[in-house]
Amino acid sequence: MIGRNDVEAAWSLIRPYVRRTPALELPKGSLDLRQPLALKLESLQVSGSFKGRGAFHKLLASNVPKAGIIAASGGNHGAAAAYAARALGHKAEIFVPTIASPTKVARLKSYGAIVHQVGAVYAEARAASEKRAAETGALMVPAYDDPVVFAGAGSAALEFAEQAKFDTLLVAVGGGGLIAGCAVAVGEQVKIVAIETEGTPTLYEARRAGRPVDVKISGIAADALGASRIGTPNFEVAQKLVRDSLLVSDDAVRTAQRALWDELRVIAEPSGAAGLAALMAGAYRPAAGERVATLVCGANTEPASVA
Repeated sequence: MIGRNDVEAAWSLIRPYVRRTPALELPKGSLDLRQPLALKLESLQVSGSFKGRGAFHKLLASNVPKAGIIAASGGNHGAAAAYAARALGHKAEIFVPTIASPTKVARLKSYGAIVHQVGAVYAEARAASEKRAAETGALMVPAYDDPVVFAGAGSAALEFAEQAKFDTLLVAVGGGGLIAGCAVAVGEQVKIVAIETEGTPTLYEARRAGRPVDVKISGIAADALGASRIGTPNFEVAQKLVRDSLLVSDDAVRTAQRALWDELRVIAEPSGAAGLAALMAGAYRPAAGERVATLVCGANTEPASVA
């Protein structure tokens, strides 16, 4: 398992290519909460989500062939991989499922990537991407189940810990890249809690089974949190360093999205509002005096969907 030193090294490598995103420390009463809250706005990261960190680390740490890179994604990772490839002068082919939002597909194309919409869910797009990579020799850039990728993602937690003081970090989970990176980065110092929607319970079900298992994906966050199985190395990290895994409803996520917009004028896609949803809906109940933080990890959605 990778360690904090690996995340620190990744952060040093990617720093010239990614943004230092802002953190907001909100007082008690903000967003109708009974306790203060720190938010990390990774929604303002390059390509619109935290995924830029992992994508840049994978490309910078690899020998990228002339054939370029290939990635499969619900949208955010693909956008990050395409953005990083363009910035570093590489070709990019991105495979996304048909449930990927038009906003995310448009962003992929704006970065010059060749986009293939294949399959109903992420797993089918991934299978097609792996076949294409075998044919072309391009570098596969995994969305989450690669320690190089999640070491880059974990730099968000290191940066956050410099900006705000917190005892607990709530992290949205799909395939597990963000939570694995954050847990490795700060999980020895703070409590890490996984937040998933009821329709995307990959880590929740893996913890119940004691191993990664396939789950049926549905609901509001399926395009971003739509991995059908938690990554194996990610699960190994979670078993050691993630304290709990909680589920929130689609309605709770919509309420949190709207609250972020109404009070802060922050646009968050469903996955980006999951941590706040857990607090607002009472899925996570902080102890007295507990300092809680969460990442608004993506904003690749249309303003009209939350306003």
